[in-house]
Formats: sequence, structure tokens, C-alpha cells
Amino acid sequence: MDLQKISRQNSFIPDSWEGLKAFTNARIALGRTGVATPLKEVLDFRMCHAHARDAVYSVLKAEELEETLQQFQIQVIMVNSNANNRAVYLQRPDYGRKLNEASAKNLKNESSYSADVVIIIADGLSATAINEHAVHVVKKLIPFLKQSVLTIAPIVIAKQARVAIADEIGSILNAKLSLILIGERPGLSSPDSMGAYITYQPSPGKTDESRNCISNIRPEGLSYDLAAEKIAKLINASLQLKLSGISLKDDLRQLQ
Repeated sequence: MDLQKISRQNSFIPDSWEGLKAFTNARIALGRTGVATPLKEVLDFRMCHAHARDAVYSVLKAEELEETLQQFQIQVIMVNSNANNRAVYLQRPDYGRKLNEASAKNLKNESSYSADVVIIIADGLSATAINEHAVHVVKKLIPFLKQSVLTIAPIVIAKQARVAIADEIGSILNAKLSLILIGERPGLSSPDSMGAYITYQPSPGKTDESRNCISNIRPEGLSYDLAAEKIAKLINASLQLKLSGISLKDDLRQLQ
């Protein structure tokens, strides 16, 4: 057998468009070794897949988050969805959309007043994203809200939660608008991506066309500064126009 021929067949052959990798974290221009994917790329894929799985099963550092949020001098309330563990949460998405009975009762004890905005911080499908990014965005967002003279309800930390849990929370707290910061479904290049969902007049039964979504909030995606600015502009526009979702454009140039 010609060892030199085998060596040539197994040598790495880059793609001609490899330079485009400088502009994206997407898995492109992998090259080849013979007719196969290079070993380095195979191992990298497996590592990214492992990070994504870890993010799905990551645990929200709720107590640490609650302590850190005290700096904003806003009351913090901890709640749980109907999913009492991660396995149930993943198998029953509907359970993650509703508060459990104890949490709903606790919130109702705090519903003696109304507010313009309620901020909910939820683990979603990546508690890692919330643990790393949520406080940074809230820290930059609150000055924008105060500058607009908006009243803020107690901040709610929701465990084992889906996006729609914000509807019930906002309704119980008599908030005109709900903002939920939630861990997004991990991608193979973004296990720590956080999303923000804005809903005007939140109430149980709202569907996704009623919400505005700002996605991929993280240092490698949408920066904290730009995310906070965009969220604030959408909140102000939503309250002024009394709507959210597909009827509210999220182009910053239209929100000046």
C-alpha cells in the first residue's frame, strides 16, 4: 500500500471560502480530510453539543440573583411554575407557563397597587444565560425606565418557567406591561443566549403574536447597552401606542 498516497488522502484540505469564518460563529467552511470531516471539527461539534445540553440542565442561581438585585432597591419576589423539577419542565411545556398555587397566592398578596412595568427573570432553557447576563441588562435598563418616569412592580424571579408565565405574573401584579428576560434554547454556538419578551396588557391566554422579542443578548451577540436601549424604546412605544407584538415595529430608527 502506498503510504504517501494515504497521507495525501488524509491531509486537511481547507475550503476556498474559509475567510468568511472571521465574520460568524456558525459552523461553516469546515474543510475536509479525504472525504470526511476533519477530526478537529468533529470534536468541536461534540463539545458545542455538550455545552448546549449542559445549558438546558443548568440551575438558576436564584438566591444569588435575588441578593444581587437588592442594589436596585426594588422588592424581589421568588416564584415557581407548575413544573416542580427539570424533567417535568422539559416534558410538559404547559406546566412551565403557569404559576404553581403557592406562588400565585404569594403574588396576589403583593397586588394591592398597579405599575407600568413588571420585570420577570426566568431560567427558561438556559439558566446559564440568566446567571451570566440578566443583572447586567437590568442594571442598564432601570435608569432608562426611571428617566421615562415609569413605575416598576416588584422584580419577579421565576424558576422552571416559560415565556408565557409573564402573562399570569403581569396580570396578578396589575402591570400595564410585562418584560421577561429568559434563557433561550441553546444553539451549538450560543449556549448562553438570553431573550427579552415584551407584552402589553399581559393576561393568561396571550399568544406569541402579542409579544415583541429581542434575541441573542450576550457579549458575543447583542450587547447589554444596545439590548437595554432597545428594550426601553420598545417599552415606551408599547405603552404610548397601547399595543405590542406584530403591530409594534422594533426598528430603533422608528422608536426615536
